[in-house]
Formats: sequence, C-alpha cells, structure tokens
Amino acid sequence: MDTGSNSTPHLAWGHVCSHLSLCSLGSTDTESHWDKKVCSMSGPKPQLLHSIPNYTLTRLAQEWLAEDTPNFDPAGVCVGSKEVEAKLLCKTPHTVLAGSPFFTAVFTEVGCTVDWIYQEGAVIGPDAVTVTAVVRGPARCLLLGERPALNCLSRASGIATRCSHLKLMAKSAGWLGEVAGTRKTTPGFRLVEKYAMLVGGTSMHRQDLSGMVMLKDNHVWASGSITEAVKVARSVCGFSSKIEVECCSTAEGREAAAAGADIIMLDNFQPQELHVAARDLKNEFPSLQIEASGGVTPENLASYFSSHVDVISLGCITQGCPVSDFSLKVQKP
Repeated sequence: MDTGSNSTPHLAWGHVCSHLSLCSLGSTDTESHWDKKVCSMSGPKPQLLHSIPNYTLTRLAQEWLAEDTPNFDPAGVCVGSKEVEAKLLCKTPHTVLAGSPFFTAVFTEVGCTVDWIYQEGAVIGPDAVTVTAVVRGPARCLLLGERPALNCLSRASGIATRCSHLKLMAKSAGWLGEVAGTRKTTPGFRLVEKYAMLVGGTSMHRQDLSGMVMLKDNHVWASGSITEAVKVARSVCGFSSKIEVECCSTAEGREAAAAGADIIMLDNFQPQELHVAARDLKNEFPSLQIEASGGVTPENLASYFSSHVDVISLGCITQGCPVSDFSLKVQKP
C-alpha cells in the first residue's frame, strides 16, 4: 500500500471534519452535491477491463448461469430463438458503471453480443433513465443471461458509486491516504466486489489471506503474544509480504512495531484517541504505516482523516451498500 504522507497540520482537520460532516453520504439533501462532484472527477477506466483473465470471466459466467438454470427453462419455449434487441437501462442517476466485463461474459456465454454506450468507470446520468448498452441475440438466450448479468452489474456499480463518493470526501479534505475495503464480501462474489472497489477509486485491501499477513486478535491470543505471532509469521512469509497487526491500544501497537510489523491496524478507536495513538506510534516508528478500522461509516469518515493515518478501511463498502438499478428491456419488432 503506497499511501504517501500528508503535510496538513493536525489541528486543521477539525475544520475539515466539521465541514464534511454536513455533507454526509447518508443525507438525501446533499447527495446531488456529491453526485455532481463525482461526475466532474470520475472518468472511464477501460484499462481495468484487462485486469481479469478471460478464462476467469468464462468460468464465473458458467457458474452463475448454471446456478440460475440448472435444469429446464420452460419459459424459453415461449420466445424461441428469434433475434431480438434489448436496451440496458440505468435507473439510478449518477451511477458509476462497474462490472461490464462480467455482464459481457455472461451474454457471450449464451451466444449474445453487447455494445456499450458508456465505458467502464464512467458516470451514467443525470437522467432518470439512461440507455447504457444494447444486447442482441436469440430471445431465449438473451433471457437466460438477463438476471445473472444484471446481478453483477447492479452490485458492482453500487459498490463503485459508493467508493467514488468516499474517495471524493478524502480528496476534498486534502487527505492523501487510502480509503480501502475489507474481506467482508459476499461468498462467491468477492472478485466482482473487489474489482468494483478499483473502478470506484479505492483500495481493495488484500484480495484474500495470501495477499498480506494480517494478525488479528484471535491469532495473537492463539499464539500467546504479539511478538511471538509476528516472529512466526515473518519466518513463513519472508521479505516478500507485509505483516499487519490488529491492535486495541497504543501499547499493543508499540509491541507489534518493535517486533517488526509493517502496518498497525488501530481497531475500534474513537477518532480523537486514534489521532493521538497514530501520532505517537509514527513519531517512534517513522516507517510504520497506520490503518484505522472499525466503526467507520460514510457519515463519520471525515473525522478519521489525519496526517498520521495512511489507510482507513470500511466494511460498509460492501456490507449494506445499495445496488444501482439496471433493467433490460427487449424492444418490440
């Protein structure tokens, strides 16, 4: 995680937090304010389309289709194989489009084509209904792929939109750290959700357990001590992996840093306690990275911004995140 450092004086954050708290993402009155700023700052990210191998997209598409149609499709008899065209409609204004590779993969698997009007990462809107893509193919095949494809697109776009808002809050405050997700993802759907974080402009954090060594409270308790846990972890991962330790106090953070941890997660700290602990640890261990996590929401995110905090992770990026409303409408001949 290359998070950089922030030169803004610590005392300035109080003014920033007071201002941003008025612009809470949970407030309907301010959503249009943030939506307009997202539109001005976000842009297409076509390069991300190449981040997922085609064989992975094909495998996932086959799994989703098999889940939805494991046996018969009686309704397919009604429509047959005549060629039809369907418009993909986005009904959530100012949505950040994410998930188009998965959407396209599903329809490719059933013999349909997709022509995109908007690129991945673009902001759709501001109209109440916006034509986003056109799907063509045999009627029964198009309808087979409809729901699995929409599920991916709606979920991914909802996450990317939330991430864009959170990233904008950080940028508007002048905070140079990283907003990050967590592993609190939907089972079997992690790749889609982690990919959506990238499209939205935030960090994925680690993709899985092999992405980085993270020693949480249960690891420490089972090992006997923070020092012992870090020692054993380092003997396994060597120089190529960072080690992060979840800490509930400055003393624990100091022990973890002294043992050789690269990152300290200050878990469930109140903002003011966090700022003091992060400052003290950074002063003693200048190369240490600090992550804040636990209890962080879109509404209180700004209060965690600090020049001593490198990463802020939020489980709500995936948990409880609203989806974007997409539908597919077959056009009459």
